[in-house]
Amino acid sequence: MEVITAIQNRIYEIRGERVMLDFDLAALYEVETRVLNQSVKRNIYRFPADCMFHLSKDEWDSLRLLKSATTSSKTMSSQIVMTSPAKRPSSALPYAFTEHGVSMLASVLKSRKAVEMNIAIVRAFITLRSFVIHNHEILNYHLQSRWIYG
Repeated sequence: MEVITAIQNRIYEIRGERVMLDFDLAALYEVETRVLNQSVKRNIYRFPADCMFHLSKDEWDSLRLLKSATTSSKTMSSQIVMTSPAKRPSSALPYAFTEHGVSMLASVLKSRKAVEMNIAIVRAFITLRSFVIHNHEILNYHLQSRWIYG
């Protein structure tokens, strides 16, 4: 369950989609981000726009601000290393992969670790979706109860 929680903490909502970023996926797959991106570029036909997109500079800046505001200083130190401009040139904005894009990565990254992590990532997306659906039903019930019973 720890793995699922760690993965869910790396799922963001951008452009109305739940996505994971290339450097987070690379860390989970235990490969360099550039290796992951090279594999994707070699197989770009597997990643249409509904599976993967580049973040805009504004999206990337907003996300970094959000991460720094919501992350404790202890854990932020390792994330700063991963996302610092020194590690990622400003011209190289991260790729964001939707759930379907993450699934497609399994066909591109064929290591045992990538396959195992892909299964865990898909489970994390499913758990998150189930949580949202369940809580949406509870919220609707409470709203209807307030309206009926006033």
